[in-house]
Parts: sequence; structure tokens; C-alpha cells
Amino acid sequence: MSASVFSLVVAQCETHARRMQWAKRALQSVFPLNAVRMRGLDDAQVAIVDQFVGRFAKLQDAMGAKLLPMVLELTKEQGDLEAYLDKLNRLEKIGALPLVDEWLELRELRNAFAHDYPEDSELQAAILNRAFKAADRLLEILQHVKVFAARYDHG
Repeated sequence: MSASVFSLVVAQCETHARRMQWAKRALQSVFPLNAVRMRGLDDAQVAIVDQFVGRFAKLQDAMGAKLLPMVLELTKEQGDLEAYLDKLNRLEKIGALPLVDEWLELRELRNAFAHDYPEDSELQAAILNRAFKAADRLLEILQHVKVFAARYDHG
């Protein structure tokens, strides 16, 4: 893996992070959500919620599918790990990922976005509230991974 490929993946993650942060700031006044507030969102607010959800999911996915495996490669720690959980455990062991369980919770949130519950505003609100709180932690983990990887990325 070249340093330029790693840099491109980091830049992609940073773009998702910036846009998620923008959406989060724009939605600050409507959170925390409940069923009534969910149904009362105007079209612009719904579009920003969609932006937040999309960027949260894309950031978590890009980190999990691209960035974290690249960190294992950078550190020469990938070995012959096949299972995703084994890779996460190795990343935690070497200090690249703070907590595997926390990462799995973020992944579960991302997966919850894939299910549409148009008739259940209360459930939608609960998922969005969890993600709104978790977004800052996702950004902290991105920063942690970048700082960790910088020790190995000499390209």
C-alpha cells in the first residue's frame, strides 16, 4: 500500500467527518428528537438529517472497511487474520482502536440506519438521538486512528 492511497482514504474520512459535523451543527436546535418533533421537521431539516445519517454511515463504513485494515497493513500487524472481529481485537491490542465494543456499537448504529421505519417516528428519533451523541465519539476515534497511524506512515 502506498502512502498516497492511505492519504486518500484519510482525506475521504475527513470529508465525511466535516460534512457530518456541519449537519450536526445545523440540527443542534432540534435535538433531542422525539416522535412529535420528528413529524414536525420541515423539508430542509429532513434533508439535513439525511445528510447527517449518510455521512455518519459513510464515515463509519470508510473507517471500518478501508482505514482500519490499512492501519493493520501499515503496522505489519495484519498477519493472517480473516475475521473482522479478530482484526478489531488486534487493532485494540496495538493501541490503534480505543475499544472494540465501542466500535461495534458505532457499527450497529450505522446498520440501524439501513432499516427504514417510516411509521415509527419514536424509533427513528431514538436511533437519531443515539447517533447524534455518538457522532462526537466517532470523530474522536478517527483522530485517534490518524495520530496512531502517523507513527507508521512515512510516505
